[in-house]
Amino acid sequence: MSNPPFLIPPSAPFTPEQRAWLSGFFAGFAAPDDGAVTPLSPEANAAVLAGASADADDGEAPWHDQTLALDARMQLAQGRPLRRRMMAAMAQQDCGQCGYNCESYADVLAAKKETRLNLCAPGGKDTARMLKALAAELDEAPARAPAEPALASEPAVAPTPGRSRDNPVGATFLSRRRLNGEGSEKDTWHIEFDIGASELTYNVGDSFGVFPKNDLGLVDQIIAMLGASHVTPVREKTLREILSSDVALSPAPDALFELMSFITGGAQREKARLLAQGEDPDGDAATLDVLAVLQKFPNARPHPEAFVEALEPLQPRLYSISSSPKASPGRLSLTVDAVRYVIGKRKRLGVASTFLAERIAPGDALPVYVQPAHGFSLPGDPATPIIMVGPGTGVAPFRAFLHERAATHASGHNWLFFGHQRSACDFFYADEFETMKATGLLTRLSLAWSRDGAEKFYVQDRMRQTGRELWAWLAEGAHFYVCGDAQRMAKDVERALVDVVAEFGARSIDEAVAFVAQLKKSGRYQQDVY
Repeated sequence: MSNPPFLIPPSAPFTPEQRAWLSGFFAGFAAPDDGAVTPLSPEANAAVLAGASADADDGEAPWHDQTLALDARMQLAQGRPLRRRMMAAMAQQDCGQCGYNCESYADVLAAKKETRLNLCAPGGKDTARMLKALAAELDEAPARAPAEPALASEPAVAPTPGRSRDNPVGATFLSRRRLNGEGSEKDTWHIEFDIGASELTYNVGDSFGVFPKNDLGLVDQIIAMLGASHVTPVREKTLREILSSDVALSPAPDALFELMSFITGGAQREKARLLAQGEDPDGDAATLDVLAVLQKFPNARPHPEAFVEALEPLQPRLYSISSSPKASPGRLSLTVDAVRYVIGKRKRLGVASTFLAERIAPGDALPVYVQPAHGFSLPGDPATPIIMVGPGTGVAPFRAFLHERAATHASGHNWLFFGHQRSACDFFYADEFETMKATGLLTRLSLAWSRDGAEKFYVQDRMRQTGRELWAWLAEGAHFYVCGDAQRMAKDVERALVDVVAEFGARSIDEAVAFVAQLKKSGRYQQDVY
């Protein structure tokens, strides 16, 4: 018996045997009484391919890279199942700020077990808009039978207090200490918390979730623009309480633009409608926070309750922990850059960073939680050497690593690359690190200062300078860690490492790239980048 014609095109995600069987199956339906085979229509073929593509997935996630832009991630996920495209829309940090990691958040969205599309704080509005567009496919797609029978649900287990954003515990703010010296352009703080009463536990490499409050000066300006009273009741609180603790005031959400389009007219309505659709009619969309929207549409006075309903919930912020529970039991520290910048004539403030640097007072309690790290931890063998690259506040987890290794008497060698603008005023924890170097805990300390010389000099430049020794450490099995900026620094550091492997490991560039990829796959190259 001859094989049936291949009605399923070769591009379909099936083996030759599967295509042959499916072609025969559909041919049986398409054949007239005389046995002649009629090819499937283009529409039928498209339906088959759509159904196949909805389920076909090789389990790989090439878009799971914090350094890739959203467009690049979505291109890599093209043709994948909806849940995988939803994952690609995330910021790929696996930071847990949303209460999930990137993959599990996408899975619960696709399964309609989670309806909130705005939880990916690092991805911001771009991710939320992409998820909204992808979620529309859930309503358009026909119901599909589950691939496997549903299992009986297990009894719900109460989450451990302080281990997720949905179940925070209280911590006490103890103190802040400025890490920059006179003349610095930065404002960076060492922040201390007392977590003893909460019995909160953590490991080095974990992150700390803080629920901040908005600046009251900004809150009062917004209330004035609304023409409302501070004590206007909304959701069983006053308007001032809601705006300070419950809702985000930056960036402006699409729902606020939609509200403005309903209560304005003419050109203003059209402008608000375009902004709600992600357009940028005046070229200022990226700078619009909630107050700026009220100033842009000064004749619109939304009702306070409708106004609050249009805003997004205030999200917790995550920071890399810079302390070790073994070295400082009952305490936890962070290393925080206070974010301030000017747009037009208005000073803008980072919500959580300035909350910690300015507004919270010693003795104040606040809700917090620990976000366990995903693949960012010390080697299991304490004798394994480690190389740490952490410019600026990226040094935070490596301070924790070093304190942990000191407390546990780990024998592995430790090499830290640290960099910032100026050695005289931006050398964070200088006394600590110099002491660690003098005692032998810190085997090598390599520094890079971008503003001290005529030419800018960064940690990746120092890596290339010390390439021979760096390669020797890797050849001996060292683990390599990077913490800090994902978009520029992390990419530059990886390129420098590839160059070092190629030059001193006697490899071609392609071989060096493959070597670094294998380091990542084996867990010897770990990143905490954002």
